[in-house]
Amino acid sequence: MTDRKLLPGKFVWFELVSRDAKKAQAFYGEVLGWKVKPFPMGDFTYEMIFAGETMIGGYAAPRNDRQPSHWISYVSVEDVDATAKAAAANGGKVIEAPYDIPGVGRTARIADPQGAELSPFKNAMGDPADALPPAGGWAWNELHTTDVTKALQFYEKVLGFSSRAMDMGPGGTYHILSRGGVERGGVTSYLPSGVPPHWLPYVAVEDADATIARARRLGATIPFGPEDIVGVGRIGALQDPTGAALAIIKPLPLEKQR
Repeated sequence: MTDRKLLPGKFVWFELVSRDAKKAQAFYGEVLGWKVKPFPMGDFTYEMIFAGETMIGGYAAPRNDRQPSHWISYVSVEDVDATAKAAAANGGKVIEAPYDIPGVGRTARIADPQGAELSPFKNAMGDPADALPPAGGWAWNELHTTDVTKALQFYEKVLGFSSRAMDMGPGGTYHILSRGGVERGGVTSYLPSGVPPHWLPYVAVEDADATIARARRLGATIPFGPEDIVGVGRIGALQDPTGAALAIIKPLPLEKQR
């Protein structure tokens, strides 16, 4: 028996949608130390991502030849069907209708009114307990959007997030998303020209500078960083050789975080 329980609002899984999964796997193996293990799931095999001994995500094929490589975030919910209906009722879209993953749980794919996609997910076994992320594990998730106010309203109604504003000085206002008193992600208006609204996952690393240097050497584009964020840590972002964007962070010790 498992003693795991659902933690609604927690981002519990991340999936790389890519037309060249093998190239991505080789890249992340070198840059973040991730391993890949195949898991048979009915008529197909799903390739799982491991950070050390912890299973943290997987690889999936794109829906069509035009879909670019990207990361998709899975967020824990109590009712996938109700979440999908709420998304549609509040200006979003249902990209993939709710469906069951045998032996795993139930999920769907939705987009907010600005077009950022994510997957509501109910794990049949409950969610992993909150803990400090190990090196190579997920540390944060951040929405980059064209309309912060509408996004905050949408995620409050659809996922039950509350928010608080944080003054980042020259970086403007950053919004922290919480549920049940636990901080789960952030929202920013920072969005480079030509880049559509999206969720940007963060991976914890031991050395931000070395990680970015490895990524660059192995063919990644570096949109920004590494740079220090006061009260948070040292961060950077990369676009892997298949085109998917990801961020990395060397967090400050807890006692030094704001």
